Amino acid sequence: MPNHFHLLITPAHKVSLEKAIQFIKGGFSYRVKKELDLNFTIWENGFTNHRVEDAADYSRHREYIHENPVKARLVERAELFPYSSAYAGTDVDGVPPWLKSKG
Repeated sequence: MPNHFHLLITPAHKVSLEKAIQFIKGGFSYRVKKELDLNFTIWENGFTNHRVEDAADYSRHREYIHENPVKARLVERAELFPYSSAYAGTDVDGVPPWLKSKG
């Protein structure tokens, strides 16, 4: 996406979600400033936090993320967007094993 991204993340044990996002934003900003010699604000303050409840909720969010570039008319099919986990050949983790199916 040209102006945002979506992320399903499981922070390491004893690392809060806020701290994990701080590491991602801070590390990226540091490298942009250092490697590209750019000095401007990259990130908006804050982020949207949603705790995934179960395997079905995980699947809904993953599908939403995959379809985002299609809805934005960047590609016709999700697997054609090269910056997506839906892109052919992208290696991603499966549903976390502790997320149970309801029922």
